[in-house]
Amino acid sequence: MADVPGGGLLSTGARRRGNGVFVLACLLPALVLFAVFMIVPTVNVFRMSFYTWSGFSPDMRFVGLDNFTRLLDDAQFVRAFQNTVALLVVVTVVTMGMGLFLAAIMTRQRLRGRVFYRFVLYVPSVLSVVVIAAIFSAVFDQENGLLNGTLRLLSLDTLQRVWLGDQDLVLWSVAIAMVWQSLGYYMVLYMSAMSSIPEELYEASALDGASAGRQFFAITLPLIWQNLRTTLTFFVMSAVNLSFVLVRAMTGGGPDGSSEVLLSYMYRQAYTNSSYGYGMAIGVVIFAFSFLVSLLVSRATRREPLRF
Repeated sequence: MADVPGGGLLSTGARRRGNGVFVLACLLPALVLFAVFMIVPTVNVFRMSFYTWSGFSPDMRFVGLDNFTRLLDDAQFVRAFQNTVALLVVVTVVTMGMGLFLAAIMTRQRLRGRVFYRFVLYVPSVLSVVVIAAIFSAVFDQENGLLNGTLRLLSLDTLQRVWLGDQDLVLWSVAIAMVWQSLGYYMVLYMSAMSSIPEELYEASALDGASAGRQFFAITLPLIWQNLRTTLTFFVMSAVNLSFVLVRAMTGGGPDGSSEVLLSYMYRQAYTNSSYGYGMAIGVVIFAFSFLVSLLVSRATRREPLRF
């Protein structure tokens, strides 16, 4: 029990209830905003996936699971799903691998001008995605693009391509833009994690004859594993959204749907083709796919954390 001015006594339970009310009052605005802008729209996506609706007319018809069964016979949806998976795998592997490699070099090697290199690599991550799309649209332009212009300058005219108009190349052109935008950000994150590792561990391993590669796999990678695991899950989620913006800005899903991804296909069905219910069914699939991928990544990368 505690004395209270005026001679009263305030119980521990009453203090805790008062603290709880204060904490709830502080959290309430954030909880309300989260419910209004996250929970309600998510529930509405699931609800609308069971209806057929143009998005404008008052005529809404409940169709149950028909929108989902329709997806199985939709070749364009299947192609968009395949493109999304391909981009996630390729861009994730390349970005995470190069980010770790560059972070290790910047942290462990005494490079002249490494601050400048870090700045140059990090700049794309602070640019608008639309600006990056414009940059790479110019780079891949068939007539006046930097890439084809460089090939002409080197007398390699046979290697020139319609990079954003070739069905076999357009998806990989988008992947290059995604890697360029993301690489510097994750490199800096890994540099921060690597900088916290005690130098004594590397000195001791060097005395034992460990090479730089051996130090990376035996010391650096295990000690930043939790950081890598977290960023990997975050990147997979953000890559789904990033691919949508770049595809919309660079290719519009073309040519002939060869660069279409799940989010761009959902957008086209819901807001262009007036198939709102069908688009929301695609949204449910995206939600389930993202959740499943996050779960698989979390399970696959789980290990006992190492401490120093």
